[in-house]
Amino acid sequence: MSQRIAIIGGTSGIGARALQHWRSQGHEVHAACRKPEVLAAQGVSAQHFDALHPTPLQWPEKLDSFVYFPGSISLKPFHRIGHDDFARDLQVNLLGAVHALQSAMPALKASGNASVVLFSTVAVAQGMPFHASIAAAKGAIEGLARSLAAEWAPLIRVNAVAPSLTDTPLAQSLLSDETKRAAAAKRHPLQQVGQVGDIVALLDFLISDHSRFMTGQILRPDGGLSSVRLFH
Repeated sequence: MSQRIAIIGGTSGIGARALQHWRSQGHEVHAACRKPEVLAAQGVSAQHFDALHPTPLQWPEKLDSFVYFPGSISLKPFHRIGHDDFARDLQVNLLGAVHALQSAMPALKASGNASVVLFSTVAVAQGMPFHASIAAAKGAIEGLARSLAAEWAPLIRVNAVAPSLTDTPLAQSLLSDETKRAAAAKRHPLQQVGQVGDIVALLDFLISDHSRFMTGQILRPDGGLSSVRLFH
């Protein structure tokens, strides 16, 4: 059944693949991103949105799903992370999502059976060095997801996806050659890094009626990194 889906982002990585997939499935996609002209050229309804400098957003009267894609990967030792670094990660990952969600809330409630999906990271559940800033920001996202799931039930379901390293442009500095890629894969029990298609398939499930009995959950497509230990 066709949905009206609002996405924040959509010009690269997981967001771009999800947007293309949902349009191919006949869904009506409304996007907000930093380069709306890129999506408008593809025939997508798009408006400007910069998580660092959010401005008012306009949505249709009813939305069936909402997915917030913007994120950041800024890995530094704690003593080198400045206040501005923490503030930027919070703004992009948490406060930008808050702004967009507040704008979309009336349209989501009008659906009567809407789904919201936010993005966290494996680094919240699995402590990792150099991740203090992004783990703190994404930890806040997990708290937001659970709180809104309680507040908005039963009209709106709210879940979050917490992947491990996924092969996207955002992660290219960590996967820029075969040595780095092999080392990254080896850290995961499943001996691989995440693929965009796998994450999109999970998003497909979360916005569909197949997940109608699920809210307040953090799903972890992370190759087993947060929950499995191998002994050799």
